[in-house]
Amino acid sequence: MSKLGTIIESLSDAVGAVKVMSGSGAIDLSNPKRVIGMVKSNKLIGPTATVLAHKAIDIPDAPAVSDEHGTLTWAEFDAQVNMLGNAFLGAGLRPGSVVGIIARDHRAVPMALCAAGRSGVRLAMMNTGFGATQFAEVATREGVEAILYDEEFSELADTLPDDLLRIVTWTDGEQPIRADARTLDDIVAAGDPTPPPMPEAFGGMVILTSGTTGLPKGASRNKFAPFASALILDRIPLPRNGSMVIVSPIFHSTGFALWGVGLGLGNETVLMRRFDAEKTLAAIERHRSQALVAVPTMLHRMIALGPEVIGKYDLSSLETVVVAGSALSPTLCEEFQDAFGDVLYNLYGSTEVGVATVAQPAELRRAPGTIGKPPVTSHMALFDDDGRRITATNTKGRLFVRTGAPFEGYTDGRNKDFIDGYMSSGDMAYVDDDGLWFIAGRDDDMIVSGGENVYPLEVENLLAEHPHVDDVAVIGVDDDEYGTRLRAFIVLAEGAPEDPDALRAHVKANLARYKVPRDVVYIEELPRNPTGKLVRRLLPTGPLEA
Repeated sequence: MSKLGTIIESLSDAVGAVKVMSGSGAIDLSNPKRVIGMVKSNKLIGPTATVLAHKAIDIPDAPAVSDEHGTLTWAEFDAQVNMLGNAFLGAGLRPGSVVGIIARDHRAVPMALCAAGRSGVRLAMMNTGFGATQFAEVATREGVEAILYDEEFSELADTLPDDLLRIVTWTDGEQPIRADARTLDDIVAAGDPTPPPMPEAFGGMVILTSGTTGLPKGASRNKFAPFASALILDRIPLPRNGSMVIVSPIFHSTGFALWGVGLGLGNETVLMRRFDAEKTLAAIERHRSQALVAVPTMLHRMIALGPEVIGKYDLSSLETVVVAGSALSPTLCEEFQDAFGDVLYNLYGSTEVGVATVAQPAELRRAPGTIGKPPVTSHMALFDDDGRRITATNTKGRLFVRTGAPFEGYTDGRNKDFIDGYMSSGDMAYVDDDGLWFIAGRDDDMIVSGGENVYPLEVENLLAEHPHVDDVAVIGVDDDEYGTRLRAFIVLAEGAPEDPDALRAHVKANLARYKVPRDVVYIEELPRNPTGKLVRRLLPTGPLEA
């Protein structure tokens, strides 16, 4: 693209983003003085801490955060954020110090996000699925100087040096608390609620990638693009001064992003430490929540409750269900909307890319499984293996994305592949004649079997339609004759028989012969991380027992 074209595109994106954010209520252009003040504040304490301060003034008595301990109003939440920020500084942390947090979804997570901004420290969001070795390696790599953790993660926290500041964010009374650790409850019971001294610059944060193929990489967020919220609000209708149930982990980019946008809209955030399908429905009813944020495996469990259980709850307030984090199969897409109505929004993106596309309910009805269309400020491009642009429809290529929330690189100094300003998503994709985008699979998941290119995702989606199948994963394994062959791992539907020939026949009737899995392996449960992504490296690839 020419320099003039880039300028014109940037101006068009900015105008479109402002229009979206103004129309949704995320910014109020009628008060330019406040807008200018918030822009300045964002540079010093970050957007979430800035927005919180204004909500505590505008709607102090409205609910801000609800969890198993109850509900905090915006004024209460703001005061407790200040207490935690002052505790960081009082313990000797300095602006720029790195604080790690490993906690389930409850008030401490958004509190830590805002308190880090107010005190100028840098927050590293740790994955609750970590083992001890992973946790210690990531904490060392990120330079963690203090750790916030739920009691259940005490053994992980104990792998870190003894001189670190320790704050226990949730206690169950099942494990002893170290004598040198403080508790969040103690801090907010007797802390200083006045705002900490304004730092010279925003400390930033680190969100980890999913780590399905190795040690999770850290994605830096030292600043936030002013129009990043428009990527979500352009195609997803979120409530304003309403309520959102977020069961997608906030330590992951999807949960964090939707929480942040909801914060800006003045929404109550309803959190649960562990996902339970029926308790989620109960929370929607109790809080009259208009939005739910989840991952596909959670939707699957909600559907599995059946119409009798689902019908027990008044879900008439629910208008928007945002799903992201892993691939949404066409079958799950149709089943969910049949059970809960046309409220589903399929968000496609990643920690690095941000929000690339969103599929709206009508699009998912027309083309189940589509990832939809790019929102304002998102631009998509396909390239072949030689880096040549693909412009034809219904033609697979490597997907590259450019958005209004540019990637800042990994904390270990590495970066993603770029072509003409577009960043690699790591996926293969195509766009149809109606402008709807579809993911064909990961570009590194493609296998060559007998000289033919095969993407396991296509076979997975087809097997997911079979009535015998509750969950499925397909991978490539070594084969002496064909080089690589497909192996399907099947979680049986309740009451279904083990009938591998029926599954092979189903694939053979719908796809080419070389896409039929040679191996069909029945397992109790697929290995998935807390965000619902399949951890393929944990599936056995060696010879099967006879």
